[in-house]
Amino acid sequence: QVQLVESGGGSVQPGESLRLSCVASGFTLNMHTMGWYRQAPGKERELVADISRNGGITNYSDSVKGRFTISRDNAKNTVYLQMNSLKPEDTAKYFCHRRRGPYWGQGIQVTVSS
Repeated sequence: QVQLVESGGGSVQPGESLRLSCVASGFTLNMHTMGWYRQAPGKERELVADISRNGGITNYSDSVKGRFTISRDNAKNTVYLQMNSLKPEDTAKYFCHRRRGPYWGQGIQVTVSS
């Protein structure tokens, strides 16, 4: 069955970096557009970034553009989200997403606080 497992979250101070990973199983990763979403308490889930099947096209929300980078390694069945210059407003639970389905990971917490 389709599984998406996130890792790499945690608590950091403003300005620091984190890299999230999403390991996919149960399907052929290079056949699917993948993305990262986030949801903060009391807010709707929102798209952070997505990436085309071969990684050639990426899309970012305005709030993270220039700070976050989405990438993928299809040979390793993994999608990444490099998050730099983190801000307190980036605090949320982050979810890996497969567009076709759709399918979601269980989510991982990122907390940015001084």
